[in-house]
Amino acid sequence: MNEISTTRHSHLIDPTLHIWDWQIPVYLFLGGMVAGMMIISGYFLFKGRHTEKHCSCYYLPYVSIFLLSLGMFALFLDLEHKLFVWRLYTTFQITSAMSWGSWILILIYPILLVNILMNPPKMLTDKLPIISEWKKALLEKQLWIKNLGVVTMFFGAGIGLYTGVLLSSLGARPLWSSSILWLLFLVSGLSGAAAFVHVIAKDEYERVLLAKADNAFLIIELFVIMLFIVGLKTATQVQSSAADLLLTGSYAAEFWVFVIGLGIVIPLFIQLLAVNHKIHHTPLAPLMVIIGGLILRFIIVAAGQYSHWFALK
Repeated sequence: MNEISTTRHSHLIDPTLHIWDWQIPVYLFLGGMVAGMMIISGYFLFKGRHTEKHCSCYYLPYVSIFLLSLGMFALFLDLEHKLFVWRLYTTFQITSAMSWGSWILILIYPILLVNILMNPPKMLTDKLPIISEWKKALLEKQLWIKNLGVVTMFFGAGIGLYTGVLLSSLGARPLWSSSILWLLFLVSGLSGAAAFVHVIAKDEYERVLLAKADNAFLIIELFVIMLFIVGLKTATQVQSSAADLLLTGSYAAEFWVFVIGLGIVIPLFIQLLAVNHKIHHTPLAPLMVIIGGLILRFIIVAAGQYSHWFALK
């Protein structure tokens, strides 16, 4: 995918956040959201919550397929040679993060479709009675459901890891040269997905559980961001200068205000009050978390494109 369009944009030296270069950040964000939703849905399946009528595991696969397709479309729009994308699937390069990600993305679809079999659309079951038989056979096998939950969580984690590994494998960008970037994107995706499900969940238990889980994810995300920054600051001089882009440089205002402040600290404070019954649950905090996760990826991608080994020496 054109090395996350760094080759095409390698001449950029303007430190402003180019909002029109939206395809890759949006793809990374939607991929992270899908990863988080698959992990949450798979966990509920593993715990046997599919027996609950309003379990979010019944509708999250639909949302995941829709968001993943949007993300794939955004990635397709970023390709410079769109007609040759099929060549990615004529080989598998074990040392290439792009090759791993391409195949994982394709395998996600059948896994999500099997999840959908637990609650297929009525229109589909009316036209194809065999779908109802598959649904019945699937739901009758508790071991199958647990195994499906494990597989769903595994591939969800895989796509979440891939979004970070893909950037960190591009050593030409000092800001992305971190072994912990994959963890940051994975935790951020989990946090965004938990926030989303917290808002739309029909089951009261799940709403409370995911609000508490999101608080934990936000705290972990703060810790991982700290490790990410410390890792860069204690590495080479060029990587230290790249970290300064976020701390005090051209992207500092967006990073501190929208990612740390509005995306993590404030919603964490609100949700801590909510889960301790000090205030009522509000969709405002989860919305801030989701927007903060999106802005995080815009900033990481844009600042990474600006960071050069030669430009920051």
